[in-house]
Amino acid sequence: MSNILLTLLLAVQLLSALVMIGLILVQHGKGADAGASLGGGSSGAATLFGASGGSNFMSRSTAILATVFLSCTLALAYFGQAPQAGAGTVLETLPVAPPTPADQIPAAPVAPPAGVGQIPAQ
Repeated sequence: MSNILLTLLLAVQLLSALVMIGLILVQHGKGADAGASLGGGSSGAATLFGASGGSNFMSRSTAILATVFLSCTLALAYFGQAPQAGAGTVLETLPVAPPTPADQIPAAPVAPPAGVGQIPAQ
């Protein structure tokens, strides 16, 4: 059951992302009118930096799709965190090899060769 739910959420997320990308690319940007607004007198600058008018169909549908995308992302993150029986970290699943004699620390310190620790007299 949860596998079907995860697949459905992933499909809805991908579709909403693709449609949202298309809607964003088609929309007319606010910065395109900046040159005409600033050069057109004081009323043009007020419309650029003031409150915008009512939002149109494309901007509302983009906001709705963004909400759907975010909710699907949060749901996928929540349901993907379900604990599984016997699951652990990657390091816990690795086999442990017994140490070889070369890896072990020697029991007695090894004496340095003769003459290594001597300082010549000056």
